[in-house]
Amino acid sequence: MATNTRKGLNAGNLLTVVSVLILVGAEVFGVAIAAGWAIAGLFELGDTVGYALMAVFCAIGLYAMLILWRRAVQVEPIRR
Repeated sequence: MATNTRKGLNAGNLLTVVSVLILVGAEVFGVAIAAGWAIAGLFELGDTVGYALMAVFCAIGLYAMLILWRRAVQVEPIRR
């Protein structure tokens, strides 16, 4: 007789991972936007370059968040 193991979500671990990503994400994207604004202002590069720097730094931040997601799910598996 085969056993039917159902793979569901582990709500506690999912809540932990999502909470960490929200907390860290707010910091990462806040720093990305501030860094783009500060560098453009420091070197008087103008608004367009400032927005471009913000976009580049946010893309780097998004990549960092993806890496954080993968590592957090390894430590706190969200599937049972």
